[in-house]
Amino acid sequence: MKTVLVTAPGRTEVRQVEQPAAGPADVVVRVKACGICGSDGFYIHNGGIPPRMGATPLGHEPAGEVVAVGDRVAGVEVGDHIVVDPMATTDGLVGGGGAQGALSDVLVLYDAKPGKHFRVVPREIPWHVLALNEPMAVAYHGVNRSGAGVGAKAVVFGAGPVGLGAAIGLKSKGAAHVVVIDVVPNRLQKALLVGADAVINSAEEDVVTRLKTLHGEAPSHMGRPTRPDTDVYIDAAGAAAVVETALRSVKHRGVLTIVGVHKQPVPIDFQQILTSEVDIRMSMGYPTEIFEVTDSIIRDWDKYQHIVSDIVPFSDAESGLRLAATPGATDKVVITFD
Repeated sequence: MKTVLVTAPGRTEVRQVEQPAAGPADVVVRVKACGICGSDGFYIHNGGIPPRMGATPLGHEPAGEVVAVGDRVAGVEVGDHIVVDPMATTDGLVGGGGAQGALSDVLVLYDAKPGKHFRVVPREIPWHVLALNEPMAVAYHGVNRSGAGVGAKAVVFGAGPVGLGAAIGLKSKGAAHVVVIDVVPNRLQKALLVGADAVINSAEEDVVTRLKTLHGEAPSHMGRPTRPDTDVYIDAAGAAAVVETALRSVKHRGVLTIVGVHKQPVPIDFQQILTSEVDIRMSMGYPTEIFEVTDSIIRDWDKYQHIVSDIVPFSDAESGLRLAATPGATDKVVITFD
């Protein structure tokens, strides 16, 4: 079979390798689509993924068709379409330093159990949308960490894939009003397509003033000026200016959840925010959400499809990886297989 490997710093190759052997407790998956994550670019830059280095398999956002089922496996049949938890596999993280990567023709799930290693999904959902399951689980965990529920008024900073997924997740949890903030017009247009109630271009208008218009004003507390009556802020951008704006905007006991990766330290004046009693929550990965978000994708796949910006065939996978690694060139690249 063919697989994409990181072979040196800044270098990938598509190689022919032996297909992993499968036994009676295993499921063999013909990969049909695999998304490209920002971490893939990081692995390529570094020349591998610890603990493996050198010829390291890539790809951890797969969806595929089951082509073989071991006699001891229940809950799945040949021909089923599935999404996969890349962190649950017994031979290491798929595309994260384990023995297999999902940018491959075939993926073998060892000791496979439904609800733990994979989930069967409706066949009518396009493969490139199903490949969003893993990154959308990251977004969904951020929504869960925020505590946003029915009736909440929420803001998402950053209209990249995770931010758009968070917007959909907030609406699926019953949020009454969701605002998405970015500086790129076409991203803001996508936010409206996925169901955001309003968008703000923070390069063109004052965020606090606009949020007061959209969400109303919360009562003043301990002499602080009035703030927007926004319950939840989600940082899916990973920029210091986002944290500063959110903390300047947040009402008494509002919630700020950090999902975006901050590559530099962020200064926070705790004296300034002390009276706000703001609840700052961090969000990492998807402890329980990998198949919870699948329900949202099944319901709203027509919205999730707008998150995918580029679909690249596996025959041109290396070009897809370069495209995904080029700043500002694209949003979400998915590799599809014949």
